[in-house]
Amino acid sequence: MKLIFRTMILLAVIWVAMLFTGYGVLTGSTKNAAGLGLQCSYLTARGVITAQYLHTDSGVIGVTGCPLLRKSAEVIDN
Repeated sequence: MKLIFRTMILLAVIWVAMLFTGYGVLTGSTKNAAGLGLQCSYLTARGVITAQYLHTDSGVIGVTGCPLLRKSAEVIDN
C-alpha cells in the first residue's frame, strides 16, 4: 500500500513540474513527407502536442531523431 501511495505522490509531483515548466516527454514519432519530415508526439501536463522537424539520417540538415524533452509554447506561469 505504501508503494502505491508513494508512486501516486511521485506522479503528481512530476505532473506539477511539467505544468509549471512547460516541458513534455516524447511518446512517439513517425516519418512523413517521403521520409524528409519527422512528426514527434509529446505528453505534457496539458495534453499531447505534436512537433514537425526536418529529418535526415545524417543529421547535417534537420534532426536524426526526436528530442526526448520538448518545451511547449504554453506555460502556466507566463
